[in-house]
Amino acid sequence: MSDIQYNLQFEKLCMMLQLGELVGTPEALTGGLLHRMYAIKTTHGKYAVKALNPQIMIRPTAMQNIINSERIANIAANNVPALPAKQFNSASVQQIDNQCYLVFDWVDGRSLKPNEINTVHCEKMGEIVAEIHMTDFSELGIVNNWSNSAQLTDWNYYLQQGQKNNALWVSLLVETIDQLYDWNAQANNAAKLLASNMVISHGDLDSKNVMWNQDTPILIDWEASGYINPMQNLTETAIYWSENETGNMDKERFSAFIGGYKKRYGPLQANWKMVLENGFLGTLGWLEYSLKRSLWIECTDEKEQQMGTDQVTGTITAIRRYADQISEIEQWLNDENS
Repeated sequence: MSDIQYNLQFEKLCMMLQLGELVGTPEALTGGLLHRMYAIKTTHGKYAVKALNPQIMIRPTAMQNIINSERIANIAANNVPALPAKQFNSASVQQIDNQCYLVFDWVDGRSLKPNEINTVHCEKMGEIVAEIHMTDFSELGIVNNWSNSAQLTDWNYYLQQGQKNNALWVSLLVETIDQLYDWNAQANNAAKLLASNMVISHGDLDSKNVMWNQDTPILIDWEASGYINPMQNLTETAIYWSENETGNMDKERFSAFIGGYKKRYGPLQANWKMVLENGFLGTLGWLEYSLKRSLWIECTDEKEQQMGTDQVTGTITAIRRYADQISEIEQWLNDENS
């Protein structure tokens, strides 16, 4: 859908939800890799509007997942600074024609770049993750339907399609494909062994999904929230907040994050090697989705296709770096918890 079409829909949306009359042109915001974000001003105020990706929303479970994620955000907001979508007639998801939207009150703040993150931010975020893990979400009745029927992704299929389409990432995929199968098998095995201990959490709490107003964080983008192993969620999020702009990890920031979590949660016990092998799963899932976008298998327009292509290269690089770092991170975790 073009920006002009979105603008017409925003007018309808403002009218339907009684948000006031649109003032000026909606401004497209950068940062979202899955959905499109816009800032809109009306005679009643300023809002952030998320246009949910139509290709995602046609998946059979997508609508319920979004509804559940907003219910999770609303409960979490009692304990942590979460920003759920506004509700209208008790519904978080708004629909105009065939396009779904989430509407948020505008928040003044910005996400931090990797080189701006310090140990104080990391400790605070560690405490927040612990707080989410300790939140009682049972009243939502969300079923943990994780099954241990994880399959190996057919990476060769995507390679063949890439070769047919002369995709830019073909040589990189050829170099890495055997390792992808190995990492995939390790992750599936670890996931089965860790599946008995699950909590509900945000699921994607990297620095782009936290807005800071001075020293106060606001947690946004709850769409990935759901069941996850708590130690996997902890290590994954600690890694996000410890990486500098070149992707290398800062041990002090990592320790501050783990320390913040332990301060709130208490002592930790885990098979850290297993936890870190499980950590491949989310990135491999993102790689497969990026391949589908790049190959026009699951894609709406050229902008999204280009994003898929860029993400394939970036994600393969990130997975390789993670694989190289695992033994060092495991040592840090053993030192922290010895």
